[in-house]
Amino acid sequence: MDRGQLAGDLQTALDRALGGERLTVDEAETLVRATGADLERLLDASARLRDEGLARAGRPGVITFSKKVFLPITTLCRDRCHYCIFVDTPGKLALKGKPPYMSPGQILDVARLGASMGCKEALFTLGDRPEDRWPVARAWLDEHGYESTLHYVREMAQLVLDETGLLPHLNPGVMTAEELAWLRPVAPSMGMMLETTSHRLWAEKGEVHFGSPDKDPAVRLQVLEDAGRARVPLTTGLLVGIGETVRERAESLVALRDIQDRFGHLQEVIVQNFRSKPATAMQNDDDLGVREYAATVAAARLVMGADARIQVPPNLSDASELGLLLRAGADDWGGVSPLTADHVNPERPWPQIVELAELTRREGFRLTERLTVHPPYIRDAGQWIDAAVRPHVDALADPSSLLADEGARAMPGPARDEWSARTRSVAIHTSPVRSALSRAASTPAGLTDREYAELMSAEGDDLDTLAGLANDLRRYTVGEAISFVVNRNVTSTHLTNSPARTALTFETLAELVDDAWALGATELCVQGLIPDALPADSYLELARVVKATRPDLHLHAFRPADIADGAVRLGLDDSDYLVALREAGVDTVPGTGVKILDDAVRLRVAPGDLPVDRWISIVTAAHRAGFRSTSVMVYGNGESAADRVGHLRRLIELQSSTGGFTEFVPMPAAGRQSGAAGRESDEHRRVHAVARLMLHGHIDHIQAPWTRLGFAEAALMLQSGADDLGGTLLDGRVLPEAGVEYGHELLPADVDRIARSLSRPVRQRTTTYGDPTDERKRVARA
Repeated sequence: MDRGQLAGDLQTALDRALGGERLTVDEAETLVRATGADLERLLDASARLRDEGLARAGRPGVITFSKKVFLPITTLCRDRCHYCIFVDTPGKLALKGKPPYMSPGQILDVARLGASMGCKEALFTLGDRPEDRWPVARAWLDEHGYESTLHYVREMAQLVLDETGLLPHLNPGVMTAEELAWLRPVAPSMGMMLETTSHRLWAEKGEVHFGSPDKDPAVRLQVLEDAGRARVPLTTGLLVGIGETVRERAESLVALRDIQDRFGHLQEVIVQNFRSKPATAMQNDDDLGVREYAATVAAARLVMGADARIQVPPNLSDASELGLLLRAGADDWGGVSPLTADHVNPERPWPQIVELAELTRREGFRLTERLTVHPPYIRDAGQWIDAAVRPHVDALADPSSLLADEGARAMPGPARDEWSARTRSVAIHTSPVRSALSRAASTPAGLTDREYAELMSAEGDDLDTLAGLANDLRRYTVGEAISFVVNRNVTSTHLTNSPARTALTFETLAELVDDAWALGATELCVQGLIPDALPADSYLELARVVKATRPDLHLHAFRPADIADGAVRLGLDDSDYLVALREAGVDTVPGTGVKILDDAVRLRVAPGDLPVDRWISIVTAAHRAGFRSTSVMVYGNGESAADRVGHLRRLIELQSSTGGFTEFVPMPAAGRQSGAAGRESDEHRRVHAVARLMLHGHIDHIQAPWTRLGFAEAALMLQSGADDLGGTLLDGRVLPEAGVEYGHELLPADVDRIARSLSRPVRQRTTTYGDPTDERKRVARA
């Protein structure tokens, strides 16, 4: 067929779709194949149709999302999908020290914290019927008194609904008609991706769904129909780029449209792009190209019609690509969590909601929160929402738009006493450490400071229990990914006016910056008092040089002590000097230069450090000026357990006031980093684990300081509550000795080896825990 014929067929399909007619598979295929100028016409038409539908729904220009917590109830599964990194085998669970199922206490802890942060949805995600394949799953269910995984899911959904008020959205995989009806009273909505109607991908050996009984397209289509008959508002969609042909993609879209025409229950259709993941059968497959993805999103809009809700996950595309997806007719970003990771895509963090709102605004839309169940189904609740769950929905819905009442908070119902005994074991006549461990199992952030101090003395089995609690807490909030940032360190104390080529000057700094960028760095970390002999504005000039050389290189620079020094040199107060630093190009600041936030300890250990109140005042001012910062504690200088807990408490108070800390780094004092089998190792585990428990809900990320501990010991901390390895500290090829950690490098390949030893994924991050561009990632691994 010639180009003119293709263009004519495309225009015919566009005209019919815009006229409200139902497209055929042939027409849908023509849309998905659009490229070049044809793609532009397709995008224009799909955006027009989307806008018509939004206006008809009474929400013109509104793009929605749901604020949620992600509950990975179990990662065991009877299927074997070739792209999946969510699923574990029992062997992997044992290697990770991970239980087969989240406990009721763990589920409630995450749900309660999410509710306190304004979440309204509890997303239940799990593998399909793991007890049919894995004896360990069957044994766990039997031991805890559950007939099946679905039985446990139903009980936990009821528990979350009753005790937190969050609305459960259930994704348990394939369900029978009877099971759908049985689950309906505990969840206003459910979900199951169709993924594809390609029988070939399921039936042929070597294809993506071979060996996965629940991925038979006929079975999944039957679930969609049964959900319609059961009057369950359902989320479904396509996973595109997994080996399906363009024709099969078009057939899948039309199949969804036909089911929606019959039952009207598909509340949203997700068009999700395949992203390859390490340690999977598809790890070497190419990701779906963004323009092909946009064509599929646009085709989904035109096939499904103006009134459909078309969702694209915002974390599976670069931020620069999201505007194109809105042009393609998307109107929903799906669930975004301020608390928990995307456990299905652990290498792709959620965008910050404020950042997503700004991106949406720049594209001409307004971001608005919705509930897990969409407005048309709330409006006709008598037909679509079970009476048992309807009061919970009404409590969170805006009475006018039936989207979310953003000021509402999920409210628990009356406490159910029978769960008190099931979510914690009350210790009687036991040690203070074990009593604290018992309470930490259900309320990790709710212990007294005295109890946290007791945990700082845990040994033997108690220490293993403590580390396990912290590891599970990390797992079910920030997720399994081990993160790191590609950076270069520079000690600004080395700055000089010397003409020597081996000296750190503003001229050689520019060369160093270019070199770091060429090696894939996304961050330059600069710390240290600049010599008095240099000009008063040297801190500002350093920042200007960095940004003039590489504007996109993130500048993480200047400790509170450095900021204090720079302000004095220029005769400015802290606030004005921080404004000057921002204008010069500083992006974030290191929260270092402190040991323990107690002046009695400071005077004994580091009298040259800033007084504690001065350190706090500068960090507070920096946060309020818009700078994020790290936070640290240097332990092992003879301070008490109470001193350590008091330090963490002061960080919590500061974070509650400003929200500016990105991570916490527990740093052993010099000389306190002995081998993994010794007493020092136990101390490191205690500190990391207690920090994870105590900072839960305040500071998400705990960094294992590999420069002090070494790789093997850092890996142990990653099993004791830590989730991050910090910076690579590249020496570089220009003035490698300019960094304080010269001679110590953490290459991406080193992170890969550590992660493989723990059976966990890796995520390269930015300084503020965002996602670098794919190009930066490629350069870093070149």
